Amino acid sequence: MKRILPLCMFLCLSVSAFAQVGEHRSDFSVGVNGGYALSNVGFVPKVPQDLHGGLTGGLSFRYVCEKYFNTICSVYGEVNYAQLGWKESILDSHDQPVVNDVTGEVERYSRTINYIQVPVFAHLAWGKERKGFQFFVQAGPQFGFYLDESTSTNFDLDQRSRNRVSSVIAQDTMAVEHKFEYGIAVGAGMECSIPKVGHFLLEGRYYYGLGNIYGDTKRDYFAKSNLGAIIIKMSYLFDIAKTSKNK
Repeated sequence: MKRILPLCMFLCLSVSAFAQVGEHRSDFSVGVNGGYALSNVGFVPKVPQDLHGGLTGGLSFRYVCEKYFNTICSVYGEVNYAQLGWKESILDSHDQPVVNDVTGEVERYSRTINYIQVPVFAHLAWGKERKGFQFFVQAGPQFGFYLDESTSTNFDLDQRSRNRVSSVIAQDTMAVEHKFEYGIAVGAGMECSIPKVGHFLLEGRYYYGLGNIYGDTKRDYFAKSNLGAIIIKMSYLFDIAKTSKNK
């Protein structure tokens, strides 16, 4: 947790710095967002993986506080449901998919971990405030709260093929140990604002977990097991309050 505190301080100081020299704004918007997350887990020792696909979506909130020259400065937050996890790439020594000795099918294994996620961003945009397009970037901490998990596989775990090149299989039977998950997220995208209709945002985002889902002491199997995700999402915001001087 100590690793994320400096980022939270940076977020607060950045907004405060702009507030001291910029043109004041007091715009508050709420809305919804939805998208798709491609995730994996950074295991050490390594587990060969493909990207795990899952849905994400929830509520969005934005408070525009300042305009500093051409930069529109906001605090942006979300409360989301997210399906993250990992999908194993089960290959043999010739980089071919492994066929199970019992079922005769190519072995498949994936784990879906469901979270409530709360990202809080410093949001900087350039372009039209009320009508037209903006380009934006945003970055900040993200916190995740474990809900549940599920496994999808087509073979019995005690009847795995012996031809797989990776001998790391402990994760297949281990439940998530750390229910609180945290990290940093950065994103960039475009926003289209339409008067009396609202704001439409399209964004690409990357999340890097700083915590591990399993124990990481010397007695634990994995030294590292952090989540990572690439997220594509769309959001819609409508104004609750806005500054009359906005242009």
